[in-house]
Amino acid sequence: MRALASLLIGSAVALVLATVASPQRSEDQALPGEAVFVFVGRGYGHGVGMSQYGAYGMASEGRTYEEILAHYYPGTTLATAPPREVRVLLAEGRRAVSISSSSALRIADATGAETKLPAEALVVRSDLRLPAGGGEPQALTPPVVFRSAKRAPIAVDGTAYRGRIELTLERGLLRVVNVVPLEAYLESVVPAEMPSTWPVEALKAQAVAARSYALASLAQGKPFHLYADVRSQVYLGVAGEKPATTRAVRATSGQVLLYGGQVARTLYFSTSGGRTASAADVYGTPTPYLVSRPDPWDRVSPYHRWGPIIVGARELQTRLGLSGRVLDLRGVSTPSGRLRTLIAETTAGSVTLPSALLRSNLELRSTWVTIGVLRLDRPTAPVTFGSVLELRGLARGVASPALEASEDGRTWSEVGRVSIDASGLARAPVRPTRSTRYRLRGGGTTSPALLVHVAPRVELGHGAAPGTVEGSVKPRAAAAKVVIERQTASGWTPVGEAALAASGAFTAPLPLKRGVYRARVVPSGGYVEAVTPPLAVGS
Repeated sequence: MRALASLLIGSAVALVLATVASPQRSEDQALPGEAVFVFVGRGYGHGVGMSQYGAYGMASEGRTYEEILAHYYPGTTLATAPPREVRVLLAEGRRAVSISSSSALRIADATGAETKLPAEALVVRSDLRLPAGGGEPQALTPPVVFRSAKRAPIAVDGTAYRGRIELTLERGLLRVVNVVPLEAYLESVVPAEMPSTWPVEALKAQAVAARSYALASLAQGKPFHLYADVRSQVYLGVAGEKPATTRAVRATSGQVLLYGGQVARTLYFSTSGGRTASAADVYGTPTPYLVSRPDPWDRVSPYHRWGPIIVGARELQTRLGLSGRVLDLRGVSTPSGRLRTLIAETTAGSVTLPSALLRSNLELRSTWVTIGVLRLDRPTAPVTFGSVLELRGLARGVASPALEASEDGRTWSEVGRVSIDASGLARAPVRPTRSTRYRLRGGGTTSPALLVHVAPRVELGHGAAPGTVEGSVKPRAAAAKVVIERQTASGWTPVGEAALAASGAFTAPLPLKRGVYRARVVPSGGYVEAVTPPLAVGS
C-alpha cells in the first residue's frame, strides 16, 4: 500500500508542477460570460436617395438645386407636371370632429344639397346630422364636403388646412380627408421635412424631391392619396408654412424628376454618414436612379457620426425578442457599409435577423453600424494559487481593449493589454494572488465584472510517523483551517483538524487507520475552498 500511496503523492505533485508551468486551458474549462455590446454608427435615416444634410453642404458651396438633384438621383431629368389636387388623410376612426373657419362655410353632401353656415365652430358627429336653428337636425349623405368663402383655411380640431375638407364614414366612424392643390400641400410639407433657414438651393432641391415623391407615391385603391405623416411626408397644414420654403416651392412650381418618362420616386433622408445606400441594398429592389453615391458634404450633420450606444446582453435579448441570452452579435454589410442582416449567437442557438429590426428596436439612427462586443468567459473551477490562468472572451469592434482587475470590486487598475485574433477572440494570461474581479475595457465601456476564485495551493503526503499525514497550505491565511477527511461508503467524513504553523505546514494530530484521506482547507482570507487529491494510508 505504501507503493500506491507514493504513486498518488507523485501524481499530485506532478499535477501541481504542471499547473505552475503552463496556463490553465480556459477554452476547455470556461462558460460564456455576460457580454456588453457597443453600437457606433454613421448617418440618420434609411440612406437611399438625397441626403438632406448633403444638400445643405452642396448648397453652402454654391451648388444649384439642379446640381444637387443630379448628384443624388443620377440619370433623372427635370420636367414640369400639370397642376393637380391631392387627397391627404388627416384622421380616421373618429366619432366626432370640430370644423371651423374664419369665413362662412358651404357644406355639400352626396345628394347635391348645399347648406351655408356662419363662421363658427361646428362639431360633426358620426351620425352626420347638422343642427338646424331650433328645428330638426339635418341628416347628410356622405361624402360631405366643406368649403369656405374667400378660400379661407378650414380648421379640423383646431389645425387649419387649405383646400376643402371631406368627411365620409368607414364602419360607422368618420374619416377626414383634405383635398388640396399639390403646390399648397408642398408649402406645408417642405418646411416640415427641411429647416426653412437652410440655403435656398437646398430648399428648392427639397421642393422638387417632395413633389416628385408625392406624385410617384400616390396610394392606389384607397379613398385618399397620401398620409399626413411619415408614411408619406409630414404635412402640418397652414401652421407649418414658412416664407422661405413657400418661395422655394413657388420658384420650382410643378417641377419633378423623371426617369424613363415616369415621375421618379425620389426618396430622401437626413444624413448619409459619407455615402448613400442603393435601393437594392436597403429594399432589395434595384432602382437605376437610387444607387450608392459618395456624399462628403454631409459632414456638417450632427449625425454624421454617433455613438457609442451601449446595451447589455440581457437587454439586447429582450429588445430583439430572442429566446436565449446573446453571446455574440455580428453584422453582414452591404457595399455601402450598412448592415443587411444580423447573426446573433445565443444560449439557445444561432439566429439571423434583419438589420431593420436592430435599428427600430434599439432606436438607432441608421443601419450603418459597427457592432462592438466585450465579453469575459468564466472558468468552471477555481485557480490554484501561483498558477497562470489564460482568461478568454471576445473583444471585437472596440478601441484599445485592455484588461482591468480589482480585488475589492471598487478600485480598478489595468493589468495588461489583451491579445486579440482576427475573429475577436481575446486572450489575457493572469496570475491572481487571491480571488479577483476582472473586466475588459474598451470603446468607452467595460464588460460585466468576472469574479475569478483563487484556491490556496495545498499538498498532502505521509507523515514521519507511521499512519500520519502532513502537508502545507500556501499562502497561509490567518483564519485558514485544515480538515482531514476519510472516504467512506457515504462520502467524505471529517476525522480531525490540523493546526497550521506560521510557515503554512500542518500535521494530522493522531495516527490514522488504514484508508483513503484528503485535506480540505475551508474558505478564508479571500480564498475559496481547496481540496487535495486522495491519499491512501496503510498500516
